Amino acid sequence: MKKNFLLISALFLSTSVLKVEEQKQSSQTEPKVNIGLKAGFNSSMYFTSRLQLDGQRFEDIQNNYKVGYFAALFFRFNMKRHFIQPEFTYNVNKGDITFDKNQNNETLPPDFATIRSTIHSLEIPLLYGYSFVKSHPYGMAFFIGPKLEYIWKRKTKEEFSNFGHDNIQEELHPINVSSVIGLGVNISNIFFDFRYEIGLTNISKEIIYEKNINGEISHEKGIVINRHKNVLSFSLGVIFLIITVAKDFPEFISF
Repeated sequence: MKKNFLLISALFLSTSVLKVEEQKQSSQTEPKVNIGLKAGFNSSMYFTSRLQLDGQRFEDIQNNYKVGYFAALFFRFNMKRHFIQPEFTYNVNKGDITFDKNQNNETLPPDFATIRSTIHSLEIPLLYGYSFVKSHPYGMAFFIGPKLEYIWKRKTKEEFSNFGHDNIQEELHPINVSSVIGLGVNISNIFFDFRYEIGLTNISKEIIYEKNINGEISHEKGIVINRHKNVLSFSLGVIFLIITVAKDFPEFISF
């Protein structure tokens, strides 16, 4: 009788342990929402498809990288190995464009003009990702998607050097669109994010400068630039809240 009781108890205990393990595994595979913060650095390059000054078109244009920075809040909606990730980002991009104004006339010495840009923007990427490595606590994911950008005009600065004109003012398109592709690596709730952004729209709307003709000031549009902002960025982030969708009730885990 005692042996039968011990056997039944052992079977009951082992069955209970298996049920707990099955519940843990099923809860881990349930969809969940991740919320987190990240910050990092970027390097911007302005690909210029057209640059025209006073009727002359220039082809040899040098892009100079400068380091900017950004911070973002993101939400990740997980679907097994797939996820959708909207982000809200404050971004500061810096970069220079330099060209030789005498490049079309080999008889003249080089005379360089420069555009220095510091662009502040609010951005909303909407990313689709796939985790091809997902073994706790390690993970690696590929992601891609569009990004909508709003340029903060009051904070943005443009400096034109050696263009031969006074009071040059550039008006940027307030809304721009980019395409994002990248790779993310995580260890537990800490992750690293590498991405490349390809500008799909021309950020320059028009450039106006003042011209003095016999004492009369006129506003001219003799400078035309088509440029797209391409950005390489790196960020470090943390997931500080996980909402797990369980079968019976949601579970909130804070880090």
